[in-house]
Amino acid sequence: MNVLVIGSGAREHALARRLGTEGNRVSCAPGNAGTAGIADNLPLNPDDAETVLRACRELGADLVVIGPEDPLAAGLADRLRDAGYPVFGPGARSARLESSKDFARAFAERHGVPRARTEVLRTESDLRDYIGRTSGKRVLKKSGLAAGKGVLESSDPGELLSFGRSVLAGDVLLAEEFLTGRELSIFAVCDGTRRVVLPACADHKKPHPGNLGPNTGGMGALCPVPFAGPDLLARIEAEVVEPTFRGIAREGLAYPGVLFLGIMAAPDGPKLLEYNVRFGDPETQSLLAVLGGNLGDLLASAASGRLDPGAGAAAAAAPDTWACGFVAAAPGYPGSYPKGIPVEALPEDNPGRSLLFHASTLRDASGRLVTGGGRCFTAVGLGSTPAEARENGLAAARGIRFEGAWFREDIGSTV
Repeated sequence: MNVLVIGSGAREHALARRLGTEGNRVSCAPGNAGTAGIADNLPLNPDDAETVLRACRELGADLVVIGPEDPLAAGLADRLRDAGYPVFGPGARSARLESSKDFARAFAERHGVPRARTEVLRTESDLRDYIGRTSGKRVLKKSGLAAGKGVLESSDPGELLSFGRSVLAGDVLLAEEFLTGRELSIFAVCDGTRRVVLPACADHKKPHPGNLGPNTGGMGALCPVPFAGPDLLARIEAEVVEPTFRGIAREGLAYPGVLFLGIMAAPDGPKLLEYNVRFGDPETQSLLAVLGGNLGDLLASAASGRLDPGAGAAAAAAPDTWACGFVAAAPGYPGSYPKGIPVEALPEDNPGRSLLFHASTLRDASGRLVTGGGRCFTAVGLGSTPAEARENGLAAARGIRFEGAWFREDIGSTV
């Protein structure tokens, strides 16, 4: 197949690598310095639907896989599907499950999906009232897209007020009950009717060891998840996944693509944290390292409405196969950070032990590899145990060198 992967992050690098190893011809729009070595990078703006459509015509694209949330929310999948191209990703109407947490909250409530108690705050007066009558740790969320960083967990009234006011300047604010338990990520590939649930992942959102600090886009992920045994996964399927997909069908939101369900395994049962309508980053880098079966066939069958429910067995992780990914970030991330930092050294891929994925890297005018974002690389370790995967991932992450580079060393150790 001729496959066009939309995006420039480590997730897209992982997708392009896997699809390429399966014999597909892969192009990335726009891609990064890592995808340049394994695919044809197209220097175009993924938010410009007409430019992407022209590229599809020139490539004779058999499948388009849209990685990031912004072009999905803007309707890129709608435009390409209207032109007759098989697209893996939702249209703008369905993408509201991610692009509006307010919409997703109301959807979950309508369909009995268990989740944290939530209030919608639309004014500063609402915010001040909420802070004044509640206590303890609270969770505030920006309703719209925020690259994984529009969330604050805090018990400090001043911090809550400052964050909430910044969100209310241009968006709706959600105030949620703080849940305790263990967090995991569930991905369900769907074709509009059928679905296949992939191996669970454990993302690590906080920047500091021990899950401390503000939310980030994700600092690493372990796949599969040691604590997610058959009983827990069965409860998640019955109590969260099934009612979600029933609701999607009833409301005409079904689409070919993937649905991410962020889950808190709380003491009183699994609860939904959020929906995303695309593969996660950094989970994808670890997930694809252990995923069985043929990824291209899985995505193409979903995009064409012909998903084989039996694909779930093929996609299961092989026994005793684990992947643990570590994100190397720029100094200052998740706050302000410099770009264009020269990369001094990188570890080589070590088949069976580690993989390296670029995120928004590029070549400068002199041909030097430089950073282009806050999260710069993901090093994924592989092993027959979680501990072995961690050690191999750590060894690879320590080989990433640029000024101010840092990563969270305890990824996977607390899962």
